[in-house]
Parts: sequence; structure tokens; C-alpha cells
Amino acid sequence: MTSAFDPAVLVLEDGSRYEGFAFGARGTVFGELVFATGMTGYQETLTDPSYAGQIVMMTAPHIGNTGMNDADMESKRIWVSGFVVRDPSRIVSNFRSERSLTDDLVADNIVGISSLDTRAVTRHIRDKGAMRSGIFSGPDYAITAKEQLTRVMSVPDMAGQNLSDRVSTQEAYLVPASIDRIGSVAILDLGVKKSTVAYIAQRGFDAHVLPQSITADEVLALGVDALFFSNGPGDPAASDGHVELLRQLLRSGMPFFGICFGNQLLGRALGFGTYKLPFGHRGINQPVLDKRSGRVEITSQNHGFAVDFPIDAIIDSPEGFGRVEVSHYSLNDEVVEGLRCLDIDAFSVQYHPEAASGPHDSMYLFDQFRDMVLASRKGVNN
Repeated sequence: MTSAFDPAVLVLEDGSRYEGFAFGARGTVFGELVFATGMTGYQETLTDPSYAGQIVMMTAPHIGNTGMNDADMESKRIWVSGFVVRDPSRIVSNFRSERSLTDDLVADNIVGISSLDTRAVTRHIRDKGAMRSGIFSGPDYAITAKEQLTRVMSVPDMAGQNLSDRVSTQEAYLVPASIDRIGSVAILDLGVKKSTVAYIAQRGFDAHVLPQSITADEVLALGVDALFFSNGPGDPAASDGHVELLRQLLRSGMPFFGICFGNQLLGRALGFGTYKLPFGHRGINQPVLDKRSGRVEITSQNHGFAVDFPIDAIIDSPEGFGRVEVSHYSLNDEVVEGLRCLDIDAFSVQYHPEAASGPHDSMYLFDQFRDMVLASRKGVNN
């Protein structure tokens, strides 16, 4: 029999320990500890496949008061490895709620911890960087601190992990255009969110959502007008197959748009490197500069890796795709937040323009994609 006051502990790979109470399912879970800064939209965070392999800590103190519902699910299940909050709501108070956050955590066997000082933990990993961690509740709470740390240290680093096969659809499926049809798009599902597919369909495209194992010949056989690479978890340096797939399709002349993981894969396909950020960008309040317009966008982000590219240069692609420039960059740390190809129809952004809970500053990118596809039919380069 469980209790709201069952003990739990969060253990970090540097030996730091934070005691609290079990939240959600009981048990033991491991992952890379990261923090997310959104005060709303926790359901989108939990059901975003790009958080697979991560223990997510919410910096907002009070989580769960709006409950959970089917409409706001970004995928079929919760994907985070574990969940850390300070004060889980004891009641649900929202007319759209269909069940509590605790109900869904238990149903998907998501181990969490509450009632610890999330501000202190956030400041710690903000200084030391994201790191391997574990949540221990139930029987494993009673094992020694040394054994708990040993088990945390045995977990693989996020760097070097390819997690696409864990989150991708196993079978292709079609979402028809929801307005007058103007074409079709192949969406490589590397951890795609439901809202992404909906926004593409709302631009008049039939959306062919494809498994991450698809080949270039299979994509071309669909006769689609354009290609989209989604967000997703893992290290882009461990995704050579997806990089080669993108290179082949870019050489076929297919217009391309990528977000988040798709941005990193475009960078690699063009011949540039990627690297791991100390603690990543996660949350819904990240300021990004659009270099072309000079406009600052407040964006939603979730990435621990970035493209290695100077923000003020135009460089010829080492892979022969012509000139490339940075289109957007972070105003916090000047990390690359978007790439634009000047000689082929391809662009990408590192953040999430499809953020359902907001902000919605970047929704224009889906219109930009539509316009690029239509222009490519007329032989007009982007």
C-alpha cells in the first residue's frame, strides 16, 4: 500500500542527494537530469518524445493543478524517464481536466519525486551541467547511498545515444490536409509531436508520417512535394543513417524543413559538426533573434546539443550544398537556433515553433515552409 509520504531520493552522478517524497509510480528510474522552465504546459512536456531518456525537473513550484486530458497529449504516452516537482497539486481545478497528473504518471509507470528544493537542484545543474541521475523509491530507497550512486554511474551518458528507434512510429500513417490540399509532405518521425503534424496539415499538405528506418528510395516513391525532419531525443552525432538519408533527399532537390533534432541533422548533412551543451535549453521563455527581420522571438525549446557554426558567417557547405548561414541565434548564449541554405530549398530551426501551450511567436515558420514548397514548383529558389 502506497502513501503520499513514501520517502524517495534523487541521486546525481556527482554524489549530490536530495530527499523528498515519492510522486507517481514507485520504483527506481535513471536518466539525464534536466530542468524545464515552463509555468504551464507540463502535459506537453511530459508527452513530448524528445524528452525520452531524461528525468525532467519543473522549475515552476506548483505542478498538476490543471490535471490531464486527451486533447493536449502530444503522443500516446508520457516519455520522460522520471519527473521532479516541488509541490504537486492535491486537487485538480480545470474544466478541461479528465484525470489527475498522478493518475497518468501511475498509468505509464513514471517514477517521480516531490517536496524537494527544486530551486537548489536547478542552480546546481545550472552550474555543473546536466548529469546522470536516479530516483529511488519503494524497496530501492533502502539500499545504501553508495550502491545507489554506483547504479547511477552505470547509466550511459546521453552523448553517443541514438534513441530514434525508441520513439518513432513503427508503421507509416497519413494525416490528410485539413484545408484545401496543395501538396504532400514526408515527415520523418524522430519523436514527432501531434501538433507538428496538425500544423503541417493545416497548411494544405497531406502529412505522410514515416518511421525513422525508412530509406530514400521509399520516400521518393511516395511522390511527395517536400521533406520534414521532426524533433526527437538523443545525440545527432549518433545518427549517421538519418544524416545520409537527408543528404540523398537534398540532392534529389526536395525542399526541406527541420525542427530541433531536424536542425542538428541538417547541420550534419551540410557537413558541419554538433556538440553537447552544458545544460541545454529547455522551457518556454527562450529569446531568439531572427537575423533577417531583427525580430526577437520568445520560443519553446528542448535540446541538449547544438550545431557548431559561426553566427555571423556565410560558409560553403563541405558536402556541396552551396552557401549556408545562421538564420536565428540565442540571445542568452549565442547558440545557433536556425540554419538557412542560400542555394537550395532548405532551412531549419533549433526551437519548437509548434509549441501548443505557447509561446506562438514562431508559427510563421510553417507558413514559410508552405511558401517555399510552392515557390520551388515554379523554379524559384527560397
